[in-house]
Amino acid sequence: MTQQLVDDECVDAQDDSRVENSVPSAPPTVVAWLGYAGLIPFIGLALIGCCTDRGRSIPWHTALKSYGAVILTFVGALHWGFAITIANIPRDRTNKLFVWSVVPALIAWIAISLNSAAAEILLIAGFATHYWQDRSLAAVAGLPGWYLPLRLRLSLVASFCLAVGAMVAHA
Repeated sequence: MTQQLVDDECVDAQDDSRVENSVPSAPPTVVAWLGYAGLIPFIGLALIGCCTDRGRSIPWHTALKSYGAVILTFVGALHWGFAITIANIPRDRTNKLFVWSVVPALIAWIAISLNSAAAEILLIAGFATHYWQDRSLAAVAGLPGWYLPLRLRLSLVASFCLAVGAMVAHA
């Protein structure tokens, strides 16, 4: 007997009355809160950058770039988790998930070492590419219906803040 998460609780997959509604239109409350709270450092650091003297821009800019790198690494790790938990994915696709899951960390590591707008551009490209990978995975893995819209919103705000940071710090 298999189980699945439905509306924040675990139910048996054979319970036909609940399986029909197994794709919630909104993410579980805790997921939404954690996801949107994760944007606070992006937004806060970008705002600090906009309101700070250019001569004092290095600490907030380093923090913004570093946070972007950490979050990109985190979203990459999601694919490792998907690879080990989703049973109906062919082995070759699972192997690709494992490989992809470490690529965002490598992108982030390179971005941290850069002292130009190229760092933010690389991170933004990493978020965009990862979203593309998420869409590809969703087509075969049956991810929850809320997953891609949430990832898109979070990635767009993070990328916008990184772009603002690059424009302010490297103007």
